[in-house]
Amino acid sequence: MGRMDAALDKFNQMVNQGVSPDKAVYRCLVLGSCSHGDFVKAKELISEAVNRGLCSNSVFFYSVINDLCKEGKVKEAQDMFHFIVGIGQRPDVIMYTSLMDGYCLVGKVEEALRVLDAMKSAGLQPTAVTYAILLNGYCKIGRIADGLSLFKEMSLSGVKPTTIMYNIILDGLFRSGRTVSAKEKFCMMSESGIPVGIDTYNIVLSGLCKNNCTGEAIELFKKLRAMNVKIDVITLNIMISAMFKTRRIEEAKDLFATISAIGLVPSVVTYSLMMTNFIKEGLLAEADDMFLAVEKANCAPNSRLLNHVVRVLLEKGAVVKGANYLAKLDAKQMSLDVSTISLIVSLFSGEGKLREHVKLLPVTAIARKINLLPMKSC
Repeated sequence: MGRMDAALDKFNQMVNQGVSPDKAVYRCLVLGSCSHGDFVKAKELISEAVNRGLCSNSVFFYSVINDLCKEGKVKEAQDMFHFIVGIGQRPDVIMYTSLMDGYCLVGKVEEALRVLDAMKSAGLQPTAVTYAILLNGYCKIGRIADGLSLFKEMSLSGVKPTTIMYNIILDGLFRSGRTVSAKEKFCMMSESGIPVGIDTYNIVLSGLCKNNCTGEAIELFKKLRAMNVKIDVITLNIMISAMFKTRRIEEAKDLFATISAIGLVPSVVTYSLMMTNFIKEGLLAEADDMFLAVEKANCAPNSRLLNHVVRVLLEKGAVVKGANYLAKLDAKQMSLDVSTISLIVSLFSGEGKLREHVKLLPVTAIARKINLLPMKSC
């Protein structure tokens, strides 16, 4: 609270010197007070700002509600919302929508719907953004049927579906395994003239691959290339994964080469895909070459990549290689993931199938952390 106290002292000093704080100052102090959990002070400042006539529109209040919701403090946001109404302010659609978003972020869609009803009762009509937030809320908790019902209700109420809404529904359908419905909805989107961008295509390609429709994904990808649709690294990552999944190793390599050829830059995800799949295919030398390429490209390998590589190597029984990458993790002072620790313990301790190879692990803090190696006596 040190800096917040200092800010409030400076504020009081301004007032005592006859300097009138403006809206920006009040907003900063209100947000700071909320961030530090001092909601009594926040309300006091809001009341003061209102009395000074500095809060003539909802932008001031929206930022307060929005920040609390983004921090997961939805109960506090609701309380602040009621307080704002109680001092005579009339919330607009943006404020209501922000509160709905907060409830959806914590999985409380029913509460968000109650806010929607309150908004309608206040004579305000939901916008496309409002519906998109509620759709996303339903899909995130797996209630795709309710999401589809809301989508239909929205269309009947005269709100035109947007690309973002279709993307949310498509993603939800694919995640729930309703591939046929997803393909039908995608066709409906295309036929209705809704703009279809690369984000939509990526959702469809990924959804097809995850639902064992890799062949259809490959055909769609070929069509996109023939239509000169501008693809991105995410598109190519999806298709590289698809090629490995169907054992088209050379085509996966070609797609990796395509990334640089069309002016894109491989991501850490790209390198992780290439390395882990090379290992699964027994192409350990090529996996090592790919790791060198990561470092040469100034695309620093992160903890997630190295942990993933270690797990795949150990699962394949490549203990020496796995130990090498464990050493790289240690040298870079990166942590082991819980899943990596669990795998190492299961393989090397007790009746683990790699128990006799435990001495191949690097004698470092990594091994000692999981108690596989005895501590040396002093």
